[in-house]
Amino acid sequence: MGNVTSSVAAKFAFFPPAPATYEVVREGGGDGRLFMTGVSPDKNVEVHLLETKAGNRIAAAFWRHPVARFTLLYSHGNAADLGQMVDLFLELRAHLRVNIMSYDYSGYGASTGKEDLILYGQSVGSGPTLHLAARLQKLRGVVLHSAILSGIRVLYPVKVTFWFDIFKNIDKIRQVSCPVLVIHGTADDIVDWSHGKRLWELSKEKYDPLWVKGGGHCNLETYPEYIRHLRKFISAMEKHSLSKQQKQSNAPASTITEVKHNKCLRFGLK
Repeated sequence: MGNVTSSVAAKFAFFPPAPATYEVVREGGGDGRLFMTGVSPDKNVEVHLLETKAGNRIAAAFWRHPVARFTLLYSHGNAADLGQMVDLFLELRAHLRVNIMSYDYSGYGASTGKEDLILYGQSVGSGPTLHLAARLQKLRGVVLHSAILSGIRVLYPVKVTFWFDIFKNIDKIRQVSCPVLVIHGTADDIVDWSHGKRLWELSKEKYDPLWVKGGGHCNLETYPEYIRHLRKFISAMEKHSLSKQQKQSNAPASTITEVKHNKCLRFGLK
C-alpha cells in the first residue's frame, strides 16, 4: 500500500514553474493598488493576496468584463501559474463575456457582492472545483476540463476510492446539483478519455459534453470547437437563469411568502 501511495504522490506532485513568471507588488509602495509584474497592465484586473489559516499568502486575480452575467472561478492545471494563464483568461473573457477569477496554489507564483458563479476545473484543478461544487448549492454550472476520476484511477483501474486519495472526484460528482459540462480529448495520454466520460455519466444534470477528437491533455484550447462549445454553454446557462427568474416572479404570493418564512426560520429570524 505504501508503494501505491508513493506512486500517486509522484504522479500528482505539484510542479510550479521555477522561477515564478510574475510577482505581486504595490503601486508606489505603501497602500497602493496591487498588480502583477511581467503581465500587461489591465485596468479591469484586480489583484489580491489572500491570507490562509496556515499563514500562507495566496495570489488571486479577478479579470472583469463590463457586461458579464457570470463569473468563472478557474482552477488551473499543474505546472502553470497565473502569469502563464493570462492570455487564455483574456481570450475567455472576450469570447464568453464573463468575469474570470483565478488563484495560484500554495508554492505557485506569488502564493505562500453576489455573483452568478460557474466553477471551472482543468486537470488537477478538477479536484478543488468538485470539492467546492459538492458543497455549494446555488452554482450556475461546472466545467470539467481534462478532469480525473481520482488520483489512484489514473494509475490503476481500481473499483474503490482509497482514503489517502487526495482527488475523490468520482464520489463528489454525485453531489453536484447544477449543470455539468465535461471537455476531454480522445487522445489524452495523461488522463484517459474514460475519466471524462465516466464523470459525465455520473453527473446529475448533464450538459452536452465536448469530446475533442485527437485532442491531448494540454492543447484543447487550440481547437476551434473549444470556444464554440463554451460559448454555447454560457448562453444556455444565461437562458436557464432567466427562465428560473421568470418562474419565481410568476409564483403565487402565498408560495413566495412561505419561502421567505422558511428562510427566516432557517436563519433564526422572525
